[in-house]
Amino acid sequence: MKAIIAAAGTGGHINPGIAIANKIKEKEKSNIMFIGTNRGLENDLVPRAGYELKTIDAHGIERKLTVQNFKNLYATYKSIGEARKILEQFRPDVVIGTGGYICVPVVLAAKRLNIPVILHESNAFPGVAIKLFKKKADKILVGFKDAKDRLDGANNVVVTGNPVKIKKLNLTEEEKQKIKNEIGIKNNKPIVLVFGGSQGAQSINRSFMEIIVNKKNKDYQIIWAVGPGQYDEIKTKLDEVNVNINNIESVKIVPYIYNMEEVMNACDLVVCRSGAMTITEVATVGKPAVFIPYPYATENHQEYNARVLEKVGAAKIILNKDLNSEVLSNTIQDIIRDKNKLDVMGKNASKIVVEHVEEKIYQEIKKCIK
Repeated sequence: MKAIIAAAGTGGHINPGIAIANKIKEKEKSNIMFIGTNRGLENDLVPRAGYELKTIDAHGIERKLTVQNFKNLYATYKSIGEARKILEQFRPDVVIGTGGYICVPVVLAAKRLNIPVILHESNAFPGVAIKLFKKKADKILVGFKDAKDRLDGANNVVVTGNPVKIKKLNLTEEEKQKIKNEIGIKNNKPIVLVFGGSQGAQSINRSFMEIIVNKKNKDYQIIWAVGPGQYDEIKTKLDEVNVNINNIESVKIVPYIYNMEEVMNACDLVVCRSGAMTITEVATVGKPAVFIPYPYATENHQEYNARVLEKVGAAKIILNKDLNSEVLSNTIQDIIRDKNKLDVMGKNASKIVVEHVEEKIYQEIKKCIK
């Protein structure tokens, strides 16, 4: 199979594309190329995954009248020709888009060349590109049923789930204890895992700073990934109130968690943002969660994602505008002190999990090529 995957910008668009590429490569002899821009994470993630990346000058378009917006619109229009040239040279059997503005010029070029188009939407609220091509794409694959329900008039939508790296491990108590020991957590209190995406989240970090300084976490332990760019700032602020970041009782603060699969499986409650991949990982592992959706996400899609797990009784949501240490502390305490509630919420999270995601996606791709 020869496939082109359009993926650009954030890991939420790029990582599903890489997972799809890896599945195709695993299943059959293939030649796969990515199309992105020269600005996003694709320039690191795609070559690192072993795939060729071609770039075009596509841009997201803001909904306001500015000179820069008109320039971006013109550049994106021109990029249709750039995409067409790549497609004509590569001659793929299929074009796969994983959401975002990069899909617009690539899909338009593919349709003009009569190349089958498959789109994958990871969020519960479909993005503009997916809505734009909901009737033109040969198939739309979605991570959540909620997304399918929001694509009115499209009869080519299949719920396949989102491909994620993190899996449920079914750890024994001994294995959990080993992970705790490696992290530096020693007692048997419940563990709250906190993170705000790869770069951290300032509002979440501020609230947890106050929880820790005021010692409000007496009933639980915290493993907190603050983000590489915010670690030094938080260390300095803790020093100012005579708290040593490396020696806080029942708290482990790190810039980034590299063994997230192990840590998420070992924890009891997750507190985090609600990107599509994060939501899927939390559900896959079967953990209760407190979500604080990123308020500036396009179409407010993080809140829609969080509602997917809230709806089945697996999560509590605190909107960013309502977030403070008292609200967060009370929400955590309400869940963490009740072992039965933890178990029920975790089981509820598993209800939205779609099994064999990559295989389902691969089979839908094969159908379109046939």
